[in-house]
Amino acid sequence: LRGRGRRGAVSAVVVDGPEQFRTEVLEAPGTVVVDFWAPWCAPCRAVGPVLDELARELAGRVKVVKVNTDDNQDLARAYGVESIPTLHVFESGSLDRTMVGAHPKREIRAWVTGPRADDGARAAAG
Repeated sequence: LRGRGRRGAVSAVVVDGPEQFRTEVLEAPGTVVVDFWAPWCAPCRAVGPVLDELARELAGRVKVVKVNTDDNQDLARAYGVESIPTLHVFESGSLDRTMVGAHPKREIRAWVTGPRADDGARAAAG
């Protein structure tokens, strides 16, 4: 269910259900951004195109996955989603960091491509 954006470029993957979530997120190598959203949510509709752009720009480095919380309430509940949009970054299948609300593209990109949450702890221990 990998979408195709303009010029045939890869865009976000739309996930429906826990099995596809496991395959696309939990079993995926590398960095996966999960967008928990709903069609009625205005801030979600603002963030959606930004994430599609990032999926194309960061193809091969970052995968973007979208989960409609109306259709996947159990997944949203399981990952502590209390308001939307909520973005989670998973690193090699493990939840690493969370961003809630709509933010400008530059902030989202810096957050997605920035250091992992445990990098600070590793450096301090180092």
